[in-house]
Amino acid sequence: MKKHNFIGKVTLEEKVNTVKSVKYPKALIIDIPNPLASYYTRFTNVHKPNSIVLVTKKTNSFEKILRSTKSINKKHHLNIEGAKCEVKFGTRKYNGIRLKGINRYTHIDSIIHNFVEEGFEFNTSKKIKKDTLAWIRVNKFFDMEEIDDTVLRSVSNENEYYFKLNKSLNWNEFKEKTKLVKHNINTTGFDIAQGILYNKGEINDIVRVVKPSLTIDLVKEIEAKYNV
Repeated sequence: MKKHNFIGKVTLEEKVNTVKSVKYPKALIIDIPNPLASYYTRFTNVHKPNSIVLVTKKTNSFEKILRSTKSINKKHHLNIEGAKCEVKFGTRKYNGIRLKGINRYTHIDSIIHNFVEEGFEFNTSKKIKKDTLAWIRVNKFFDMEEIDDTVLRSVSNENEYYFKLNKSLNWNEFKEKTKLVKHNINTTGFDIAQGILYNKGEINDIVRVVKPSLTIDLVKEIEAKYNV
Protein backbone atom coordinates (compact mmCIF):
# COMPACT_ATOMS: atom_id res chain seq x y z
CA MET A 1 0.00 0.00 0.00
CA LYS A 2 1.18 3.51 -0.78
CA LYS A 3 2.20 5.45 2.32
CA HIS A 4 1.74 9.16 2.98
CA ASN A 5 3.00 11.68 5.53
CA PHE A 6 0.74 14.66 6.18
CA ILE A 7 0.43 17.54 8.59
CA GLY A 8 -3.00 18.60 9.76
CA LYS A 9 -5.42 18.95 12.67
CA VAL A 10 -7.93 16.80 14.52
CA THR A 11 -10.94 18.28 16.35
CA LEU A 12 -13.07 16.36 18.82
CA GLU A 13 -15.15 16.60 21.97
CA GLU A 14 -14.33 14.50 25.03
CA LYS A 15 -15.16 14.48 28.73
CA VAL A 16 -11.98 15.51 30.54
CA ASN A 17 -10.62 15.89 34.05
CA THR A 18 -7.70 17.70 35.67
CA VAL A 19 -4.52 16.09 37.00
CA LYS A 20 -3.12 17.14 40.37
CA SER A 21 0.56 18.04 40.36
CA VAL A 22 2.90 17.93 43.35
CA LYS A 23 5.84 20.12 42.31
CA TYR A 24 3.67 22.42 40.21
CA PRO A 25 0.38 22.55 42.19
CA LYS A 26 -0.84 25.60 40.29
CA ALA A 27 -0.35 24.13 36.81
CA LEU A 28 -3.48 23.39 34.81
CA ILE A 29 -3.11 19.83 33.48
CA ILE A 30 -5.98 18.33 31.51
CA ASP A 31 -6.40 14.56 31.28
CA ILE A 32 -8.00 13.33 28.03
CA PRO A 33 -9.09 9.70 28.53
CA ASN A 34 -9.07 7.02 25.89
CA PRO A 35 -12.60 7.25 24.39
CA LEU A 36 -12.64 3.47 23.90
CA ALA A 37 -11.28 2.57 27.32
CA SER A 38 -14.44 0.63 28.13
CA TYR A 39 -13.46 -1.80 25.41
CA TYR A 40 -9.79 -2.27 26.25
CA THR A 41 -7.03 -1.10 28.66
CA ARG A 42 -9.50 0.35 31.18
CA PHE A 43 -8.02 -1.71 33.97
CA THR A 44 -4.57 -2.56 32.62
CA ASN A 45 -3.46 1.04 32.02
CA VAL A 46 -5.04 2.88 34.96
CA HIS A 47 -1.72 4.51 35.86
CA LYS A 48 -0.77 5.40 32.28
CA PRO A 49 -2.19 8.61 30.76
CA ASN A 50 -3.76 8.29 27.34
CA SER A 51 -3.23 11.96 26.50
CA ILE A 52 -2.70 15.08 28.59
CA VAL A 53 -2.60 18.81 27.88
CA LEU A 54 -0.23 21.14 29.74
CA VAL A 55 -2.01 24.50 29.54
CA THR A 56 0.39 27.34 28.78
CA LYS A 57 0.14 31.03 29.66
CA LYS A 58 0.53 32.03 26.02
CA THR A 59 0.24 30.52 22.56
CA ASN A 60 3.39 28.73 21.45
CA SER A 61 4.20 27.79 17.88
CA PHE A 62 4.01 24.19 16.71
CA GLU A 63 7.67 24.50 15.75
CA LYS A 64 8.73 25.53 19.27
CA ILE A 65 6.77 22.66 20.82
CA LEU A 66 8.27 20.13 18.41
CA ARG A 67 11.83 21.38 18.92
CA SER A 68 11.47 21.42 22.70
CA THR A 69 9.92 17.95 22.78
CA LYS A 70 12.77 16.62 20.65
CA SER A 71 15.30 18.22 22.99
CA ILE A 72 13.59 16.80 26.10
CA ASN A 73 13.43 13.31 24.60
CA LYS A 74 17.13 13.42 23.77
CA LYS A 75 18.26 14.82 27.12
CA HIS A 76 16.11 12.59 29.30
CA HIS A 77 15.84 9.43 27.16
CA LEU A 78 12.10 9.78 26.75
CA ASN A 79 9.76 9.03 23.87
CA ILE A 80 6.95 11.53 24.34
CA GLU A 81 5.02 13.10 21.49
CA GLY A 82 4.30 16.83 21.76
CA ALA A 83 1.80 18.84 19.73
CA LYS A 84 0.20 22.28 19.69
CA CYS A 85 -3.29 22.14 21.17
CA GLU A 86 -6.34 24.28 21.89
CA VAL A 87 -8.95 23.35 24.52
CA LYS A 88 -12.28 25.08 25.08
CA PHE A 89 -14.78 24.73 27.94
CA GLY A 90 -17.88 26.64 26.97
CA THR A 91 -16.57 30.13 26.15
CA ARG A 92 -13.21 29.65 27.93
CA LYS A 93 -10.41 28.82 25.52
CA TYR A 94 -6.87 27.74 26.43
CA ASN A 95 -3.69 26.93 24.55
CA GLY A 96 -1.31 24.16 25.50
CA ILE A 97 0.96 21.24 24.73
CA ARG A 98 -0.76 17.93 24.01
CA LEU A 99 1.46 15.04 25.16
CA LYS A 100 1.31 11.33 24.43
CA GLY A 101 3.71 8.57 25.43
CA ILE A 102 3.90 9.27 29.18
CA ASN A 103 4.24 5.97 31.04
CA ARG A 104 2.90 7.05 34.43
CA TYR A 105 0.95 9.98 35.89
CA THR A 106 3.75 10.32 38.43
CA HIS A 107 6.13 11.26 35.60
CA ILE A 108 4.17 14.40 34.69
CA ASP A 109 5.90 16.60 37.30
CA SER A 110 9.35 16.00 35.88
CA ILE A 111 8.10 16.50 32.32
CA ILE A 112 6.59 19.89 33.27
CA HIS A 113 9.96 20.80 34.80
CA ASN A 114 11.65 19.83 31.52
CA PHE A 115 9.37 22.15 29.55
CA VAL A 116 9.95 24.98 32.06
CA GLU A 117 13.68 24.59 31.37
CA GLU A 118 12.84 24.98 27.67
CA GLY A 119 11.24 28.37 28.40
CA PHE A 120 7.54 27.48 28.70
CA GLU A 121 5.25 29.11 31.26
CA PHE A 122 2.15 27.30 32.43
CA ASN A 123 -1.30 28.55 33.29
CA THR A 124 -2.60 28.42 36.83
CA SER A 125 -5.11 25.74 37.71
CA LYS A 126 -8.80 26.46 37.15
CA LYS A 127 -11.76 24.79 38.80
CA ILE A 128 -13.16 22.33 36.28
CA LYS A 129 -15.93 19.90 37.15
CA LYS A 130 -15.28 16.18 36.80
CA ASP A 131 -16.01 14.80 33.32
CA THR A 132 -16.47 18.25 31.81
CA LEU A 133 -17.13 18.19 28.07
CA ALA A 134 -14.28 19.92 26.25
CA TRP A 135 -13.68 20.92 22.63
CA ILE A 136 -10.15 19.93 21.66
CA ARG A 137 -8.12 20.72 18.54
CA VAL A 138 -4.65 19.23 18.03
CA ASN A 139 -2.05 20.00 15.36
CA LYS A 140 -0.35 16.77 14.39
CA PHE A 141 1.51 14.69 11.84
CA PHE A 142 -0.22 11.79 10.13
CA ASP A 143 1.57 8.65 8.92
CA MET A 144 -0.95 6.86 6.72
CA GLU A 145 -1.31 4.14 4.16
CA GLU A 146 -3.71 4.49 1.25
CA ILE A 147 -6.58 1.99 1.17
CA ASP A 148 -8.38 3.49 -1.84
CA ASP A 149 -9.01 6.93 -3.37
CA THR A 150 -10.83 8.25 -0.28
CA VAL A 151 -9.84 6.02 2.66
CA LEU A 152 -6.55 5.95 4.58
CA ARG A 153 -5.38 3.96 7.59
CA SER A 154 -2.95 4.93 10.34
CA VAL A 155 0.42 3.21 10.00
CA SER A 156 0.81 2.95 13.79
CA ASN A 157 -2.77 1.90 14.64
CA GLU A 158 -4.59 -0.65 12.46
CA ASN A 159 -7.89 0.28 14.15
CA GLU A 160 -7.69 3.95 13.12
CA TYR A 161 -9.03 4.95 9.70
CA TYR A 162 -9.63 8.24 7.92
CA PHE A 163 -11.84 9.10 4.98
CA LYS A 164 -12.32 12.26 2.96
CA LEU A 165 -15.46 14.39 3.14
CA ASN A 166 -16.96 15.59 -0.12
CA LYS A 167 -17.67 19.02 1.40
CA SER A 168 -16.45 21.18 4.27
CA LEU A 169 -18.51 21.22 7.48
CA ASN A 170 -18.23 23.66 10.36
CA TRP A 171 -18.07 22.18 13.86
CA ASN A 172 -21.81 22.43 14.58
CA GLU A 173 -22.68 20.90 11.20
CA PHE A 174 -20.21 18.10 11.83
CA LYS A 175 -21.72 17.36 15.26
CA GLU A 176 -25.24 17.16 13.83
CA LYS A 177 -24.06 14.96 10.99
CA THR A 178 -22.29 12.65 13.43
CA LYS A 179 -25.46 12.27 15.53
CA LEU A 180 -27.42 11.26 12.43
CA VAL A 181 -24.78 8.76 11.36
CA LYS A 182 -24.58 7.13 14.79
CA HIS A 183 -28.37 6.83 15.01
CA ASN A 184 -28.58 5.20 11.58
CA ILE A 185 -25.92 2.53 11.79
CA ASN A 186 -26.17 -0.89 13.43
CA THR A 187 -22.80 -0.65 15.16
CA THR A 188 -21.68 0.94 18.41
CA GLY A 189 -18.38 1.44 20.21
CA PHE A 190 -16.63 3.61 17.64
CA ASP A 191 -15.15 7.08 18.12
CA ILE A 192 -15.43 9.89 15.56
CA ALA A 193 -13.34 13.03 15.14
CA GLN A 194 -13.17 15.81 12.55
CA GLY A 195 -9.92 16.66 10.82
CA ILE A 196 -8.11 18.43 8.03
CA LEU A 197 -5.01 17.46 6.06
CA TYR A 198 -2.64 19.84 4.30
CA ASN A 199 -1.35 18.24 1.11
CA LYS A 200 0.39 19.87 -1.86
CA GLY A 201 -1.07 23.29 -1.16
CA GLU A 202 -4.60 21.95 -0.65
CA ILE A 203 -6.79 21.31 2.38
CA ASN A 204 -8.72 18.03 2.60
CA ASP A 205 -11.56 17.66 5.10
CA ILE A 206 -11.49 14.24 6.74
CA VAL A 207 -13.20 12.11 9.38
CA ARG A 208 -11.28 9.88 11.80
CA VAL A 209 -12.89 6.60 12.89
CA VAL A 210 -11.44 4.48 15.70
CA LYS A 211 -12.83 1.15 16.90
CA PRO A 212 -11.33 -2.10 18.16
CA SER A 213 -11.13 -4.60 15.26
CA LEU A 214 -12.34 -1.93 12.84
CA THR A 215 -13.04 -3.25 9.34
CA ILE A 216 -12.82 -1.49 6.00
CA ASP A 217 -16.46 -2.47 5.33
CA LEU A 218 -17.63 -0.53 8.39
CA VAL A 219 -15.45 2.45 7.43
CA LYS A 220 -16.98 2.48 3.94
CA GLU A 221 -20.48 2.28 5.44
CA ILE A 222 -19.79 5.26 7.72
CA GLU A 223 -18.16 7.15 4.84
CA ALA A 224 -21.24 6.66 2.65
CA LYS A 225 -23.52 8.07 5.35
CA TYR A 226 -21.36 11.18 5.82
CA ASN A 227 -21.09 11.82 2.09
CA VAL A 228 -24.71 11.12 1.14
